[in-house]
Amino acid sequence: MAELNLKQITDKLNAEFNGESRKLVFWYDVKAEFIDDVETLELTHAKLYRLETDNQFYTKYFLERLDRTTNYLIYAPFPKPPVQDNHLADTIKYSKEFFADRASLLALDLGIEEKYRPVIKKYIKFFGAKDRTQRFYDLEIENFTKDTIEIALMSVLCKTRTASFEEVVRVVLTDASLEENVFLADLDKYDLLSAFWRFCEEQFGYADVNPTLEKLVITLFVTYTARYIHGDLPIAWQNYISYKSGNIIAFLDNLMNNLLYRNRYNELSEYVATQLKATVVFEDYATEALVDSDTFALIDHMIIRWINARLLAEDIGAKLKSMSIPQICQARSKMHFGNTYKLQYQLLEHAYSLIKNVGYSCPDDFKDLVDQYTNSDYLMDTHYRYFYYYFDQISDNTGFEDLRDLVENIYTNNYLTEVTSKWNQGLLNESALTVLPLQREFYSKYIYERKERVIVIVSDAMRYEVGHSLWARLQDDKKCSATLESMLGVLPSYTKLGMAALLPHRTLVLTEDYRVMADGTTRDDLKQREALLQSYVPNSRCVQFDDIKLMKRDVIRQMFAGMDVVYVYHNQIDARGDKLNTENEVFVACEEAIEEIFTLIKKLTEDVSATHYVVTADHGFIYKRDKLQESDKIANLSEKGSYVNRRFIVSEQALQEDGISSVLMSKILGNEDSKVVSFPIGSSVFKVAGGGQNYVHGGSSPQEMIIPVLNVKTEKGRKETRTVQITMVSTIQKITNLIANLDFIQTEPVTDVVKGTSYRIFFVSEDNEKISNDNIYVADKKYNEPQKRIFRLRFNFKNKHYDKSKRYYLVAYDEKNDLEILRHPVIMDLAFSNDFGFNL
Repeated sequence: MAELNLKQITDKLNAEFNGESRKLVFWYDVKAEFIDDVETLELTHAKLYRLETDNQFYTKYFLERLDRTTNYLIYAPFPKPPVQDNHLADTIKYSKEFFADRASLLALDLGIEEKYRPVIKKYIKFFGAKDRTQRFYDLEIENFTKDTIEIALMSVLCKTRTASFEEVVRVVLTDASLEENVFLADLDKYDLLSAFWRFCEEQFGYADVNPTLEKLVITLFVTYTARYIHGDLPIAWQNYISYKSGNIIAFLDNLMNNLLYRNRYNELSEYVATQLKATVVFEDYATEALVDSDTFALIDHMIIRWINARLLAEDIGAKLKSMSIPQICQARSKMHFGNTYKLQYQLLEHAYSLIKNVGYSCPDDFKDLVDQYTNSDYLMDTHYRYFYYYFDQISDNTGFEDLRDLVENIYTNNYLTEVTSKWNQGLLNESALTVLPLQREFYSKYIYERKERVIVIVSDAMRYEVGHSLWARLQDDKKCSATLESMLGVLPSYTKLGMAALLPHRTLVLTEDYRVMADGTTRDDLKQREALLQSYVPNSRCVQFDDIKLMKRDVIRQMFAGMDVVYVYHNQIDARGDKLNTENEVFVACEEAIEEIFTLIKKLTEDVSATHYVVTADHGFIYKRDKLQESDKIANLSEKGSYVNRRFIVSEQALQEDGISSVLMSKILGNEDSKVVSFPIGSSVFKVAGGGQNYVHGGSSPQEMIIPVLNVKTEKGRKETRTVQITMVSTIQKITNLIANLDFIQTEPVTDVVKGTSYRIFFVSEDNEKISNDNIYVADKKYNEPQKRIFRLRFNFKNKHYDKSKRYYLVAYDEKNDLEILRHPVIMDLAFSNDFGFNL
């Protein structure tokens, strides 16, 4: 850092006199500040020569005739005379001049050309503090011009890490309020405010007689909006549209996509929307005109409202710019405000999938019904589950209450009524129990002929569609090979009977006092189940999932050592659904159950080297959000002593009432039991005291009786993971327009070993100046078909002159680690820098 002291002056002068050739250095000390100190300078390779106002001619004669070999510092304690009065003007031309004022010393020290010394002098007040001066030095500017000096000065005041006007504006807008902005106050204090507004005009096309940050921000957002709105903006807005749209789009994209500043972007966006009354303005626009814009959060709100209205009208064919409702939801979810409205978009997607089945019907034939359910109809239950899963997470979901009513009506009246009625008609056929493997045959079919240790995970109430979601989760893991089958559960479909049916047994009986006995003994608790299992497989045991979850690895290894079969009992869904105060959390419990079982399989694979798992359930369930009406309840007309539940009644005689069907227990259990189980034909319940109303099981329906069976094989040992890559579909060599649409491809699908990530993609110059907007692409596609992994990005280039002889690059950075993964050279061949022309 330059300091006005004799030592520095001495060092500077001695540096000038280094070398073998003769040097002459002229020092015009304008204010004669050093007239008394100049004799004390310790010049190592030069002599001091004092120049007077009346000895110029002699000096010229002395230096060019009498002594032509000695280095001289020619000191003049007065201003340099004008050329016409300066006999030494030509001598000075081939010599050097030295300046000792602060501006000159700074310019000399920094290597700033003489012609830019007045710029330093203009802002000399800035250099009055050592810390500011040091930060200016630390920016390490290589090429000094008036612009780079002023930008560097502003960068120091705004504490940016690089000398960049865009960074200056970013700090001004994000690190302080728009009114009484502290950074603008500092710029004004050091006479840089006019330079700031001049650069705003050059960079962003913002010019105003009375410039303000408020109007600058409005200009940025309106210009950005104009590019992505399909149609003209209001007349009142058009004065804010800048001709430097490329620069503005690049700047705002960088702001909204930066994790550090996106929240401030949202605040500025809301400010502009409020100032311009954007909510009222956009009400006059067709929703299709807004679908590509993400300037304001209110646009997402309007699109969500439009989708909601289309769904309420059951207009599932509605499109915006050829995009279906699910495609719109997916596209908007990946845009800037997508994370803010992610729950809403996911809710709408699942509502769409339910509403498009408003005319649902299922086959009369029982086998066809089962096939259709396990192939596609189960998705109705899944979409219903996820609709409420997201609905319950939205803090203010009142706007979706009408949609909720429609979803509830379709699911209950169109779907459940139809499928349960047809199911129970088919179940009475003699061949019904041959369509699927029976739950009471589970052990003999899936476990008995094992050739290796097998771990059976029994998740209480994990119905088929939840099992399918678990299967999909396992499919994403390359270390897992999973198949999904189904079996027909017992009836009544409740825990004690279902759990006993899954164990090995010769006899399965429901006693006269309605106890469940397998091989002559009750099997209700863990010890009783383990005793039965060990009677068939000595090296076996039964454990609770909650106990394993808390165990250390060594304890788990000891527990599983030498075991051939282990039953693990998991209870997340039924534990939550069977309680009145938590039954509406059952869909959250389903998600937790899927994750817990997946994690358990991974944990046991690593901890105890287990590689074979069978995941199943004791029963399923029916859940409906609306409280049951009296019309949904069937009077309990059973005789005294019957086993009565909301979804079934076991008694000596079948109930002969409308809406009720019955099956002999002997048919279900394969024994001589003469008792009868009666159940509602639809999704209604028997009128009994207590218990919940939304979550039920025990009756006869696909949701309660079709039980998932997942056969899972795993591989031990960690696999190296890598991040999914992207590349260009077609290689381009030249950019000829300020707007370019380019196609890329995600090179492979995301799996457990190929991890998804987010890429930031933009163009830079060879000097690493960003010349386009940022595009954020979330590389998360799992499609095997390459065509489904192709995506298109739009680039808006800065309005500036591009040198065709220089290199520019398309670059892509992995956002998670900020590593560059793609650099493709291009030539910028723009005949003119403007905002019209044909897209590339």
